[in-house]
Amino acid sequence: MSLKLTYFFCFGFFLTLTSQTLLEPDKKITSQGQVTIRGAKVPYEVTTGTQPVWDDKGKMSAYLHYTYYRRSDITQLENRPLLISFNGGPGSASVWMHLAYTGPKILKIDDEGYPVQPYGVKDNPYSVLDATDILYVNPINTGYSRFLLDEKDIDKSKYFGVNADIKYLADWITTFVSRNNRWLSPKYIIGESYGGTRVAGLSLALQNQQWMYLNGVILVSPADYKSYNQDNAVSNALSVPYYAATAWHHKKLNPSLQQKDLLDILPEVENFTVNQLIPALVKGGFLDQVSKENLAQQLANYTGINAKVYLQHNLMLPESYFWKELLREEGFNIGRLDSRYLGIDKKESGSSPDYSAELTSWLHSFTPAINYYFQEILKLKTDVKYNMFGNVQPWNYENNNTLDNLRQAMAQNPYLHVLYQTGYYDGATTYFNAKYSMWQIDPSGKLKNRMEFKGYRSGHMMYLRKEDLQTSNEDLRNFILRTSNTGKQAEYLRKSN
Repeated sequence: MSLKLTYFFCFGFFLTLTSQTLLEPDKKITSQGQVTIRGAKVPYEVTTGTQPVWDDKGKMSAYLHYTYYRRSDITQLENRPLLISFNGGPGSASVWMHLAYTGPKILKIDDEGYPVQPYGVKDNPYSVLDATDILYVNPINTGYSRFLLDEKDIDKSKYFGVNADIKYLADWITTFVSRNNRWLSPKYIIGESYGGTRVAGLSLALQNQQWMYLNGVILVSPADYKSYNQDNAVSNALSVPYYAATAWHHKKLNPSLQQKDLLDILPEVENFTVNQLIPALVKGGFLDQVSKENLAQQLANYTGINAKVYLQHNLMLPESYFWKELLREEGFNIGRLDSRYLGIDKKESGSSPDYSAELTSWLHSFTPAINYYFQEILKLKTDVKYNMFGNVQPWNYENNNTLDNLRQAMAQNPYLHVLYQTGYYDGATTYFNAKYSMWQIDPSGKLKNRMEFKGYRSGHMMYLRKEDLQTSNEDLRNFILRTSNTGKQAEYLRKSN
């Protein structure tokens, strides 16, 4: 794809303040491009630039770097959706979904997501840019985004925390929407991993603080910290269906289960987890020995881990031990974020892997590609380092009510729909934990018809696998088209007799 470059600025895109190299806080470069999606040519305008963050006193304290794709053959923006994309961490740049999932360019990787050289980018034939414009945002200290003052002079508590992050990003989004004339557009926010926490909280903050009402929230492999930190009996048991999926992938189940398809096994394991395992675990040390041994054998059948190991762990196997144990005899550990990936440890003994095999593989591909893309294709020439992961510590996790905020936003806004997308082989934010979180959002059950769940045969970044890249984008596209511009009034109607 060729790009016709229109320079809003060139020289001076970066400057030096407080002994560090920074981008100018309010500048942009715009280019034109074209990509073929689902067999049709889609022309677009791409703007990469910076927009300030102002503190409570109206002083410019930081800037966020963003990349904005707008389909250029559509001028009536009131009918054109806008998808605002965040990754997670906290402290992770927007590179992952930008350059591997929804955008018009994706990594050069093989069909299963593994790195290949030469590195680079190629057209994404499955991008949702045909259906929605897309804005990728890098929070402070991620990507090229930075504080404008020396960090020792910054009150980081106003930026680095669950609620502080949501507050300043809601302000920033509102400014962007106003500057780019997108108030009439159907609007969606998508967040991956910690980004799921972020967009769940943003749904209510945008609505109640900025009076911006959304059509949809998409949570990709979302991290639910409240669930992770709750009673061990529940939080640990929620990992078992993920163990089963991973064991099936690595062909570690007994033949009667291994010969079945993954999607035939998982409902059985989920039923066992909810109706047998959790009720038994809540009894703790008062569970009788016969029941313990029977459960250990069932867990062994479903997960490929010896029953004796489960008994040694009181039926609650830590995920890190599972990553080390499943292929121990073969001499490998398995990846945390995507258990299809294999690693090699210094010793086969131990209770956890030496490193995350999947993350090192991903950084292989993403880091050269994103730097090349901005510097050489989008012509953002700068000496500023692109932070794949930036320092956002200490991060304040207190008062995390984001899922309840999402419920409240849905209750107040009949237009608002929610989509969960997760990979079955994700061991960090497991698919069943995501499903459990979705079940817990609205105890009344009155909002469940506006929530949907989609699973994929890959890991945390399910879109790295070509088959899932196509399917997940199609699921996202259908969700957006179905929930935007419905022509129906935004109110709850009682059924007439």
